[in-house]
Amino acid sequence: MTRIPMSCLTARLTRRPLAALAVAAALACVSPAQASLDLATASITELQALMTGGSLSSEQLVRLYLARIEAYDGKGPALNSVITLNPRALAEAKALDKERREKGPRSPLHGIVLLAKDVFDTRDLPTSGGFKPMATSQPDRDAFVIDRLRKAGVVILAKLNQSDWYGVAAPGGSSLKGPVLSPYNAKKSTGGSSSGTGSAIAAWFGTVGLGSDTTGSIVIPSTLANLVGISATHGLVSRTGMMWSSPSQESGGPMCRSVADCAAVLDVIAGYDAADLATQTGIGKLPERSYASFVSKTGLKGARLGVLREMVRSGPVHEEGRALFEQAIADFKAAGAVIVDPVDTGLGLADSQTLADAPRYEVATAIDAYLARLPASAPIRSVAEMIAKGGALVKPRIVESYQYGPIDHSPELLAAMKHQTVMREALTGLIDRYQLDGLILPYRTALADDFKATPNPPAAPGARSENRNAIASYTGLPTIVVPGGFFASDGMPFAVQFLGKPFTEPTLIRLASGYEAATHHRRAPAATPPLAGETLLP
Repeated sequence: MTRIPMSCLTARLTRRPLAALAVAAALACVSPAQASLDLATASITELQALMTGGSLSSEQLVRLYLARIEAYDGKGPALNSVITLNPRALAEAKALDKERREKGPRSPLHGIVLLAKDVFDTRDLPTSGGFKPMATSQPDRDAFVIDRLRKAGVVILAKLNQSDWYGVAAPGGSSLKGPVLSPYNAKKSTGGSSSGTGSAIAAWFGTVGLGSDTTGSIVIPSTLANLVGISATHGLVSRTGMMWSSPSQESGGPMCRSVADCAAVLDVIAGYDAADLATQTGIGKLPERSYASFVSKTGLKGARLGVLREMVRSGPVHEEGRALFEQAIADFKAAGAVIVDPVDTGLGLADSQTLADAPRYEVATAIDAYLARLPASAPIRSVAEMIAKGGALVKPRIVESYQYGPIDHSPELLAAMKHQTVMREALTGLIDRYQLDGLILPYRTALADDFKATPNPPAAPGARSENRNAIASYTGLPTIVVPGGFFASDGMPFAVQFLGKPFTEPTLIRLASGYEAATHHRRAPAATPPLAGETLLP
């Protein structure tokens, strides 16, 4: 399959606003005689080339994805990843096609199809968080990032299932829609909480996806669905109009099938929002050129990477995962990276990271702030009302946080936030001390959990499973996960995690794309094979 030269893309794309001129310049690099493309692997840039050339329309693209959802979400492997389909998606795509013909594309995402976790407010579709009592909750305005994506010309095709935001449900599933299954192993979940985004993008029900992260909820499903996920620096992406559990830790971000596609989405959603004061930290920190321009096939050459060994667990259940991580380190070296192994904070991060868990104290306050934004017609507009209407369905940690009371002088929250600072300074100190471009670690080295219809685990510190490496979430540092192979035992994916200093997303994108190009570990799931018509011809 012919790929658009990355040199063309990086040389031509501009910084926000993403101008139509940038699209035309990038597409000028595409040969008219390029080979056919498979929908499973076609990138944003390749799809744009076909749409600009007239051999594909956004309307046709939506139809292809709808056919896949029909074949594989409720039928076949029954992934159960979709909560709500947008009934106007075809009409919106058709209007965008007309606009392209008459005025040209708005941005590199014009006509591209997005799937969003059901925590992002959409003015024309319900936003439930997977919580059954919120099934009819209809926001009257878009979330900040949804508004930006619409203005960039994106078609929002569906709102996705997830780990229940407010209710007790099976891992990776919701009280509204039930469990989300993995397309790689029907006995496995794609993890929490952006599980639907993981399964749907892995099965290519859309071009790109949106997830959200409190304690690893972008990293976890991206890993388990063989995707690239970016959990950005705290404050780079606005949370306005997004269900959240923690002002200290919450963030939203892209989950896609390639680093380049994630970077293209980040170009649209990153930036200042006066309604989310956390984004003030990003003023002056965004790169002058697009995030997509930092994608490089040789991004590992000459890079200095530190191996965060204290996050690599030991014991029999970790042997296979540790072997996969050792292979990844060998791949880094073969691609020209300088490996500093080990680097160590001395904090025992694998065990002590849960000491930084702020959400268990903040969650009720955060939920109240979100619910108050909803119109008077919303079924629930406060935590008190949620507990009254939801009863035993409401997560115990939400009830406990509500009973905890005001957090202004909370010694427990203060201690958690102090530990966050200690971890963040220790990690950035390692990068400075060894003059590193970033740190590398696995998300998990044990097998993925089997799907079980059991309640969510306790929220007390130390209750997290051995699989969770959530230091990016606890510290607010940027991280990117990239496919790193598969466990032979259960066929589930393995991933490598890149961690950097605040606002070093450009560096991490360069490193991640270099690893991606050197290894090509992304593989489509066999359970959702191509359908007729998915070979795209120029």
